[in-house]
Amino acid sequence: MALAAGARVQARALLRPWSRVPSAAPGRTPAAGGGGPGARCFGSPRVLVEPDPAAGVAVMKLRKPPVNSLSLELLTELVISLEKLENDKSFQGVIITSDSPGIFSAGLDLMEMCGRDPAHYAEYWKAVQELWLRLYLSHLVLICAVNVSVPSPILSRPADSPGPAPGAQGVSPAGGCLLALGCDYRILADNPKYTIGLNETQLGIVAPFWFADTLVNTIGHRAAERALQLGLLFPPAEALRVGIVDQVVPEDQVQSTARSVMAQWLAVPGHARQLTKNLMRKATADRLLKQRDADIQNFVSFISRDSIQKSLHVYIEKLQKKKV
Repeated sequence: MALAAGARVQARALLRPWSRVPSAAPGRTPAAGGGGPGARCFGSPRVLVEPDPAAGVAVMKLRKPPVNSLSLELLTELVISLEKLENDKSFQGVIITSDSPGIFSAGLDLMEMCGRDPAHYAEYWKAVQELWLRLYLSHLVLICAVNVSVPSPILSRPADSPGPAPGAQGVSPAGGCLLALGCDYRILADNPKYTIGLNETQLGIVAPFWFADTLVNTIGHRAAERALQLGLLFPPAEALRVGIVDQVVPEDQVQSTARSVMAQWLAVPGHARQLTKNLMRKATADRLLKQRDADIQNFVSFISRDSIQKSLHVYIEKLQKKKV
């Protein structure tokens, strides 16, 4: 999983997930955000929700600068925001994107996995599992609009890069890739600097079985095996060819394309589509659900090893030196 170093967060108290965001201007949501007339922005400190009830669609934006690393807080707020939308019958679809300039997500937050106690590691990994399960099994249509640089399990940047490449608009490694793979449709901005993939082996670690299962379901066994063993990160054209993304479009057309694709998906009778989605995905999700506790213990055992902690410290120091 491509990991992102993030600042430690002192307070873990979360705001009510759908309190109106103070920084958002009241009244109409800006057209660029996708909100309809009279719609107001809602959300939490790290997730901005721009609802358009008239269209039945909401835009959910990651807003944890500088790189949207998936901290425990961000994971929790994403789950809460998505759950809120799922429980509101006004919405049938969600477009997931970024509110941070030049970055989609830097993936799993390295600081959550370094120098902490086993209980924290377990809490963090359970939150990672929960987000994937919530995305993968959601009855809503989920479209991932990768219009900014994203370093995460699925989409990612080079492992030695402390931040998004200049002008990058769509990189997504490991954790970010996991977000994308959990969605029903993925759109990537056409920029040769952008890459996407699960590059865990490049960092000396192994992708969890459910990461691998999701990739296999998306691009097939042989292509997934090669990609996982080599830790490949695919540029847009190659990502489209292998099937990690469904569409590659100019950067300035990512959001409009997401809206257009969403309309196509929502035109299908919802009940039939939801049952079909469950039919296709339930077995993969059940495999994790049946082994969830064991998967957490395996993660805690692995991440707690002295050799792994040492490697993470070295990696963090390397990033810090690059920032100087």
